[in-house]
Amino acid sequence: MWLRHALNTAIALTPWLISMYTLYWLDFGEIWTSETAHRGKISVVILAVGMALSFFVQSHFSKREQ
Repeated sequence: MWLRHALNTAIALTPWLISMYTLYWLDFGEIWTSETAHRGKISVVILAVGMALSFFVQSHFSKREQ
């Protein structure tokens, strides 16, 4: 049972981790510079989408367990 819970948690965190890696990749690859227009706003949107998707996946798993 604990393995299934751990797997569900890992799956639920995946969208958020992908959004974090996307921001890292954009910065590391020097695709974004400090002069990129609306960089802060786009970063917030990317993180918000990742967090929202993680929330919805976790909610789906929680409903399934009930």
